[in-house]
Amino acid sequence: MGQDQDFWSGWRDRVTALRNVPPVLKIVWESGPIVVTLGMAFRLVSALLPLAATWIAACILDIVRLVLNHQPVPMMLWWLVGAEFGVALFSGLVTRGIDYLDALLADKYTRHVSILVMKHAASLDLIAYEDPIFYDRMERARVQATDRLGMIQSIGRLVQQVVTAASFSIAILVFSPWLLLLLIIGILPAFFGESHFAFLGYAKNFRQTPAKRELDYLRVLGGSREAAKELKLFGLRKFLVDRFTRLSDQIYDEDVDLARRRLVAGSFLSMIGTAGYYGAYAYIIWRTVIGALSFGTMAFLTGAIMQASTSIQQIFSTLSSIADQALFLTDLLAFFNMRPTIRSKPNALPAPRPIQHGFEFRHVSFRYPGTSRLVLNDLNLWLRPRERVALIGENGEGKTTLVKLLTRLYDPVEGQVLLDGIDLREYDLDDLYREIGVIFQDFTHYEMTARENIGVGKIEEVNNLVLLKTAADKSMADEVIQRLPREYEQQLGRRFENGLELSGGEWQKLALARAYLRDAQVLILDEPTAALDARSEFEVFKRFAELTTGKTALFISHRFSTVRMADRIVVLENGKIAEDGDHEQLFRLGGRYAEMFEMQAASYR
Repeated sequence: MGQDQDFWSGWRDRVTALRNVPPVLKIVWESGPIVVTLGMAFRLVSALLPLAATWIAACILDIVRLVLNHQPVPMMLWWLVGAEFGVALFSGLVTRGIDYLDALLADKYTRHVSILVMKHAASLDLIAYEDPIFYDRMERARVQATDRLGMIQSIGRLVQQVVTAASFSIAILVFSPWLLLLLIIGILPAFFGESHFAFLGYAKNFRQTPAKRELDYLRVLGGSREAAKELKLFGLRKFLVDRFTRLSDQIYDEDVDLARRRLVAGSFLSMIGTAGYYGAYAYIIWRTVIGALSFGTMAFLTGAIMQASTSIQQIFSTLSSIADQALFLTDLLAFFNMRPTIRSKPNALPAPRPIQHGFEFRHVSFRYPGTSRLVLNDLNLWLRPRERVALIGENGEGKTTLVKLLTRLYDPVEGQVLLDGIDLREYDLDDLYREIGVIFQDFTHYEMTARENIGVGKIEEVNNLVLLKTAADKSMADEVIQRLPREYEQQLGRRFENGLELSGGEWQKLALARAYLRDAQVLILDEPTAALDARSEFEVFKRFAELTTGKTALFISHRFSTVRMADRIVVLENGKIAEDGDHEQLFRLGGRYAEMFEMQAASYR
C-alpha cells in the first residue's frame, strides 16, 4: 500500500513539476530569441526528412521489382535515387546546423542564467545567509541553473520527435488504427517504469544535497593553503579522509542500489515494447505474403512502424526526462521567487545631506532566524552627528549586529532605528548606503588588482588613480602598494597567475582604504584591525580619529588604548547599553568598563 502511495505521489509531483517548464523556457527565450527560433525551424525540417526518405525508398523498391520482372527502366528511378541522395545530404547539413545552434544556445543560456543567479543572490537579505537551509537551496539553484541545459535541449528534441512520430503514425493509421494502438500499448509500461525510477533519482539527489555539500567542503579543506598548517600539525589527514570516505561510500551505495533496481525493472519492461513492435512487424509480413501488400508498401510500413515505435518511445522517454528534470527546477525557481524584505519603498526618501540629528535606536530588539535568544533586547542608543563613538563588549553581545542594523543590512524584530527622526525603512537603500562606509572584521580579500581592491569601495571611481592614492595614503596602504612589483596593477592573492599574497595587516590597510575612498558621512570600523599588532592598530585608529573629524564615526575594538580616542564609549552587555560616557567618566564609575580596562592593563604590566 505504501509503495502504491509513493508511486502515485511521485507521479503527482512529476506532473505538478511541469509547471516549472514555462518560466525556464522564458529564461531560454530571453537568452537568445533568434537562436531559439532558428533552432526550432531546423528541428521541424529535420523531423519531416525521415518520412520523405522512407517514402522515396519504398517507391524505388517497387520500381526495381518491376525492372526485375523485365520491365524497362523508367527515368523516374534515377530521379528518385537522386532525390534520396539529396535528402541524405540535406539531412546531414540540417543536423549539423542543429548541433551548431544548440551549442550557441548552451553558451547564451549558461551565461544568461548565471548572471540572473548572481544578480538575484546579491539582492537577497543578508539574514538569509544565516540559514543553512538557504545555503542548500542556493547550492541546488546554482547547480540547476546550468545543469538543466539538458532539459532545454530535450524540449527541442521533443518537438522534433513529435513531428516525426506524427508523420509516421498517420501513415500507419491509414493502414490500420489497431496496429498503431498495439505499438503504443507496448511502449507505455517502459515509459511508466523509467519515469518512476527517474523520480526516485530526484528524491535521492535531494536527500543527498547536505552530504554532497559536506563532501565539497572536506575536499576543499583537505587541499586548501589556509588549512594546510593545522592539517599537518594536528595530524588531521586520516580524520578527514575517513570522514570523506564514509560519506562518499554512503552516497555510492545509494546510487548503485537505485541503478541496480532500475536495470532489472527496465530490462523486463523493455521486453514488452519489443514484443509490441515485432507483433506489428509480423502482421505486415503476413499481409505481404498473402499478396495484400506490395514489396514497396511493406518496406514503407515496416520502416514507418520502426520509426514510429522508436519516435514514440523517444517521446515518452523525453517527456519523462523533462518532467523529472522539471522537478530539479523547483529549487531554482523557488530561489528566483525569494524576495528581499529589506528593500526601498516606492517613492523612498533620499538620505539626509548633511545628517542633522543622527541615528537613534529606539527600543530595538533583534534575534536571528531559528533562535529564541534576543541578541539585542529593548536597546536605546543615540549616535550624534560628527561624533566618534567606540562600541565595546564581550564577544556575542551584539556589537556587529548593532552595526548591521545601523546600516540596514537587517531590520529589527521590534522597535525602530531612526535617522534624523525618520525610520531607516523610509529611506532609499542605495542612497543610504552611499553615505555609509563600513569595514567589517571579516572583510573580503578580492583576488583582483590592488587598484580594484581599493576601488570596490566606490566602484565608479575604480580607475581614478588620484582618488585611490589619496585613500591609500589615509589608510597607510600606499606603503604596501609601493612595495608591489606592479604597484596598483599588481594581481593579489594566489588564485590567479602572477598573484602575490599579502599579510593579514596588509590586506586590512587596503580594506581601510575602501572606507576612506567612499568619503561618506558615516564611517564604521568593526574590528578590521584585529590582525595588527597593538602599535600598528594604535596608529591606524589615531589616523582614523584625525580623518573622521566632522563625520559620524563608530568603531569596535578590544584594545582600550584605541577605545580611549573616542568622544564617547558605549558598553554593550546582555543585549543592552550597560554604560555610556567618555573614558574618564566610565573609569571613575568603576563599573564594567573599568573592570575590563584594568584586566587588559594588567596584562601589559
